[in-house]
Amino acid sequence: MGEKNHGKQLIDLAETQGATGAAVIEVARIPFRREFRAACEQNTCGRFGTNWMCPPDVGDIDEMIARAKGYRHAFVFQYIGALEDSYDIEGMQEAARRHNEIAQALTPAVEEAVGEVLKLGAGGCPVCERCTRLDNIPCRHPDKAMASLESYGIAVSELAPLCGLKYINGQNTVTYFGGFLYN
Repeated sequence: MGEKNHGKQLIDLAETQGATGAAVIEVARIPFRREFRAACEQNTCGRFGTNWMCPPDVGDIDEMIARAKGYRHAFVFQYIGALEDSYDIEGMQEAARRHNEIAQALTPAVEEAVGEVLKLGAGGCPVCERCTRLDNIPCRHPDKAMASLESYGIAVSELAPLCGLKYINGQNTVTYFGGFLYN
């Protein structure tokens, strides 16, 4: 199957799973920013050292960027959640939960369509309610675990427009991005 067919097939698949937008882009076009790791080290999101798929445990930023750049294509998808207002934390959590459901549902179909993938989501790995990192026990679900796009140094705010997607989708919305890198 040609690259254009793969792209259309993946985009259609994302939409049937509930994604609100999707695109395929060459990995060579993706903006990587190693300085994102500094935000992780400052524990901006509160997950530093608490999740196997977050820094420092996920790996060295330069090695991760090199790994990502070893793939040719990226299938990027987004989920836009509606919020009651800009303080609707429960709405944000529900949108994140829905985004992660979409990512998990897409995984087997994407792997079947394109083969081995590097799957990347939004924020720290959401698979387990409590990450075993907190108990210093190995990950229970390494086949489902998902690091974030940002942990790989991907500048999502710059990636979105390259994919024809909006990073900010209006008042009272929250947008989450995920992706699958493949060859």
